[in-house]
Amino acid sequence: MNPPDSRIPADAAAPVETLYEGRWLSLRKRGRWEYAERNNPGGAVIILAVTPEDKVLFVEQYRVSILQNTIEMPAGLVGDLAGQHDETALLAAQRELEEETGYRCARVEFIHEGPSSSGMSTEMMAFVRAWDLVKVGPGGGDESEDIIVHEVPRREAGAWLFARAAEGYSVDPKLFAGLWFIEHGRLGATGPG
Repeated sequence: MNPPDSRIPADAAAPVETLYEGRWLSLRKRGRWEYAERNNPGGAVIILAVTPEDKVLFVEQYRVSILQNTIEMPAGLVGDLAGQHDETALLAAQRELEEETGYRCARVEFIHEGPSSSGMSTEMMAFVRAWDLVKVGPGGGDESEDIIVHEVPRREAGAWLFARAAEGYSVDPKLFAGLWFIEHGRLGATGPG
């Protein structure tokens, strides 16, 4: 349900001004609001992946934007490769899972989509569950990435994340939503969740 029109601020009707346009992001201004816009219209995908041994896959990498090592779930941009602008979140999830972790999945399931940071960015993120994983390669990302894969027993995943945060890693809060989705699936979904 949409809120009443009286709740929509006047800034929403203001024209959009481009402050900067880069390869992956643009900085826009509408009224008094400045925000980042993804230049790939497909947004991003977070992959919920559990191995046959009931281990959740996490990835570790250094993120220049925050100058810190992070713990994340496998993830990536949708439609960011040349010639794949019409890529879906489900296809991107399969590609990114194998690239980052070395695991291939038999099927993927859409779980949920929402904004990554609605006050700062137009980026939408989809959570996708990967099923029936098989190890097919080393993972580690592409030539521009240096990813370390962590396989953590599902029952210990929350405690493991808090322990990494205590050690100084930046732990993406969306991981806790991901763990909830792994346990509960998509509301109203039928089949394995």
